[in-house]
Amino acid sequence: MPTGTGMRELLRAPGIVTLPGVYDGISAKLAAQAGFQGLYMTGYGVVASALGLPDAGLAGAGEMLERVRCIAGAVDLPFIADGDTGYGGLLNVEHVVRRYAAAGAAGIQLEDQEFPKKCGHTAHRRVIPAEEAAQKIRVAVAARPGADFLIVARTDARYAHGLDEALRRGEMFLRAGADILFIESPETMEELRRVGEVFAGAPLLANMVEGGRSPFLDARELEAMGFKIALYPASGFLAAAAALQRVYAHLRAAGTSTGGPGLYPFPEMNRLMGFERVHAFEAKWRTDT
Repeated sequence: MPTGTGMRELLRAPGIVTLPGVYDGISAKLAAQAGFQGLYMTGYGVVASALGLPDAGLAGAGEMLERVRCIAGAVDLPFIADGDTGYGGLLNVEHVVRRYAAAGAAGIQLEDQEFPKKCGHTAHRRVIPAEEAAQKIRVAVAARPGADFLIVARTDARYAHGLDEALRRGEMFLRAGADILFIESPETMEELRRVGEVFAGAPLLANMVEGGRSPFLDARELEAMGFKIALYPASGFLAAAAALQRVYAHLRAAGTSTGGPGLYPFPEMNRLMGFERVHAFEAKWRTDT
């Protein structure tokens, strides 16, 4: 099943879809192993892991596209990939939508922040004019190779202009053809409920960031409010950072990893990465005499 078709089918099925954030080959493989049916390529996680920098518009389309290809090659699961602001004007949006689709993503998320953008749960975000943002969504819809490639329209207007403006933009984005609506960082339970009520029946995404600006809810609670996708973009890289911090601190203090935090077993890591196939391939094609 093509990746785009797979994500579309998940949205058509009953119940809420939970998407974990992945950012490299290891995180994607472990999320697939855990049994998730779809994934989300987090921009924050990609920028942090690839560049060691904040998610503040410092990564370009080429760097993000490289990770799209990596994740598409690592797992056979549909995933939505963070496309930030589209990395420029309308022509850039058209270009990046086509490139993401060709690289194997099932959809792209585009937001209405000014460039350079910032992580949606941080301060000092500003948005472009609403009609300009809606035009980007129209271009993205026209540029995609087919209807199964999903366009996720995100607005960050709640932070600087309040929830009413965010809701107004959401309506514009749906009229522009967005497949999934993403109202970023509602700040109270009442605001989350209002988003669900205003867009009842629409494919809504809720972004759950541990320590972020929105109340942190589980998927069942979000489903009851009317959301279709429960996104947990930061859980993976926050867990990885905590594990690395513990094991490196123990190694530095003790001079060994023995007796420290538990490690993923090396034989299992080899299986996860596919060494069994490597060995089988070599056994089949070896020409030793």
